[in-house]
Amino acid sequence: MSTEHTYDVIIIGSGPGGQKAAIQASKAGKSVAIIEKGIDVGGECLFHGTIPSKTFREAALNVANIRRNSNAFNFEITNDLEIRSLITRLDHVIETHKASINRQLSRNNIQLVHGKGSLLTPNCVEVLQIDGNLLTLNAEHIIIATGSRPRQPENIDIDHEHILDSDSILSMIYLPQSLTVLGGGVIASEYASIFAHLGVKVTMIDRAPRPLMFMDPEMVEVFQNHFKDEGGIYHGNEEILSVEWDGVSQVVTKLNSGKEIRSDKLMVALGRIANVAGLGLERVGIEQTERGHIKTNDVYQTSLPNIYAIGDVIGRPSLAATAMEQGRRAICHALDIEFSHEEERMPIGIYSIPELASIGLSEAAARAEYGDIIVGKAHMEEVVRAQISGDTSGMLKLIASPDGKKLLGVHIVSEGASDLIHAGEIAILNNNDVSTFLENVLNFPTMSQAYRIAALDIYNQVKHQRNEVMEELHA
Repeated sequence: MSTEHTYDVIIIGSGPGGQKAAIQASKAGKSVAIIEKGIDVGGECLFHGTIPSKTFREAALNVANIRRNSNAFNFEITNDLEIRSLITRLDHVIETHKASINRQLSRNNIQLVHGKGSLLTPNCVEVLQIDGNLLTLNAEHIIIATGSRPRQPENIDIDHEHILDSDSILSMIYLPQSLTVLGGGVIASEYASIFAHLGVKVTMIDRAPRPLMFMDPEMVEVFQNHFKDEGGIYHGNEEILSVEWDGVSQVVTKLNSGKEIRSDKLMVALGRIANVAGLGLERVGIEQTERGHIKTNDVYQTSLPNIYAIGDVIGRPSLAATAMEQGRRAICHALDIEFSHEEERMPIGIYSIPELASIGLSEAAARAEYGDIIVGKAHMEEVVRAQISGDTSGMLKLIASPDGKKLLGVHIVSEGASDLIHAGEIAILNNNDVSTFLENVLNFPTMSQAYRIAALDIYNQVKHQRNEVMEELHA
């Protein structure tokens, strides 16, 4: 049995990007349907990705805070600590967020259709529902937001018990004594630092010389030093020869360099695969990259102009916030609503311990475009609030134009960096001068004081340069 419906916009996938696209289209007065293959809305972000990992991270921070006050508490992590006991709030967080999503969709009159969607034509999606019924949905615009799943290398047998991926890592019953993490990207860095913070002996292995290669090297160095201080080890420039469970108690990882790493558990975080199987891309002629992602232009159009793709399905940076903004921009372009095209104005937040965040140009990109830029730095040991909290291992960096006025980029590594970055984002969006952070009153003590310290650093460098010029003129 087949039923046919027509909408202005169809979204395939109910993750953060799909939600944002649907709401933006509804606010513009369009009829919208979201197709979700799962029983619940929210996508991987809600059930396996962002929400569970950040809830686990919060638990690790709570443990660290108790440890930091060990003089007041007799605290020790036992060898048989259950993972579930650390994330007791997870079910509540998931249910609360899921209910919030459903209310948003209902409030905006967005039709939720459960089933597996497949493109029949550039304007038609067939949905196979759980009960076997077929729905045919037609729309002028279609957004693909089907996300991704963990990549499973052919030479590694992921059994989800001893050798796990990012979807199954929190299914472990007990906190392991040791953990090997394969990969150096966002997911690998987040989980590696969280487990290390809990006292697990963590070893990261990747082919890159350092983790998070797309982030500011100086920020990553701070992250790596913190990871090392927590007992973590990073093996870079390595190729994995084999990974095997020894059948008794250890996972054995052999590297081409001759190194052999043994650990209680191993997590594979070697990239993600776009969820495109069964979408009918070939049927309608949508092009893909060599890595299997959907090809898009700078406004997220696929090779078919009325079909857009956003989020993990188009590749990096594969962050929830980025997918949400991509969804908004895609709909704005489709409906001819004005929006900013500047990718560098999208913030990046990585929830490792400590957090890393950035907005705008990197130091290298700024030098290439502007020449002799000025870089202002604030080390968190100079920030009273960081001293109070007992975590001073971070840094905030402001990238300014050669005259020290125009703010080009902000890079932060510190606890709370993902929140702190938004002050820099607003300054860049509003084209504020660096002096903004000197002229406005900031509450004291707050982590935001780092902006003032970094801005003062830029001011003093500009003043020094002017003094040198004056001395030369009077020489």
